[in-house]
Amino acid sequence: MALRPESSVFPFQTDTMISEKKSIYFFIIFLLLALFPWIIEESFYLEQLTRILILGVFAMSLDLLVGYTGIVSLGHAAFYGVGAYTLACVFQSADVINFWYALPLSLAASALSATIIGWLSIRTSGVYLLMITLAFGQMCYFFYLESPYCNGSDGILLLNKPEILWGAYNLLDLENETHFYFFVLGWFVAVFLLLKRILQAPFGQIIQGICANESRVRGLGYSTPTYKLVSFVIAGTLAGLAGFLEAAHTGFVTPAYSHWHQSGMLLVILILGGIRTLHGPVLGAAAIVLLEDLLPNITDHWKLLMGLLIIVIVLFLPNGTVSFFTRIPTQSAIQYKNKKHE
Repeated sequence: MALRPESSVFPFQTDTMISEKKSIYFFIIFLLLALFPWIIEESFYLEQLTRILILGVFAMSLDLLVGYTGIVSLGHAAFYGVGAYTLACVFQSADVINFWYALPLSLAASALSATIIGWLSIRTSGVYLLMITLAFGQMCYFFYLESPYCNGSDGILLLNKPEILWGAYNLLDLENETHFYFFVLGWFVAVFLLLKRILQAPFGQIIQGICANESRVRGLGYSTPTYKLVSFVIAGTLAGLAGFLEAAHTGFVTPAYSHWHQSGMLLVILILGGIRTLHGPVLGAAAIVLLEDLLPNITDHWKLLMGLLIIVIVLFLPNGTVSFFTRIPTQSAIQYKNKKHE
């Protein structure tokens, strides 16, 4: 009987230890990311890491829908394309792209499109929801493909990167690769912390409840369609942010940004990294980018090899590659608990 009070405390202690260790790991990772331009000075690797961070923002936005709200979408790339094309279409002939105008405009366009598509899509569920999001995504793709204003399949070339102006002074020269990397890193950290805060808030708890059992949440008196729509809009807006960053990064936008292949690859990234975690999509994005870079050097049939690797990971790590790393703090906490018992 004397062990009961002590044992009842252990779950809290174990969770606290895991949380503290994760915080330390995240701090170390963010520190390494901040020091990366000085650790490895080759521009190729800086470009690759910038791409991973942008893809990580894109993947985290979908994880909010798939992992935390229970909405599986095959048209998420539509908002990615809206964010990119808003920047490209509006400012393609501009001598100066003012960041303070360009970014809000891209985010507003993405949020508006997400509101319209989400309002119509959440009225369905299951395979019907999957198909209607796929249809909307392809509608956006074919609009960009056939619209003369969007330059069709040739895409749009951006000659300049956005300028973060303060009066006549440019606060950050985004033409510089290192500066642009830190610009993207700042947005990546901001999105990560924003989603973390959202999920810890009452709103986040409700959408996670909807994911687990929507009828029960509805029975508690919550308007589940409203919460699902808000989650849809947040995810679509963040996808638009990723599209804006990618367009600014590459200086080129094509209809492929909105193709269903992009949405399908994003779902693969979530499965590969780990759904229902914020760091899992980032690991998945890093894995995909690295595999796309390394495998072509091994064989011309590298996509077949990538598919086999993904199948192996899904079979042996069903919770994604993130489950391999989360075992470490969990095992340490369990060992601590056992020592206290002894």
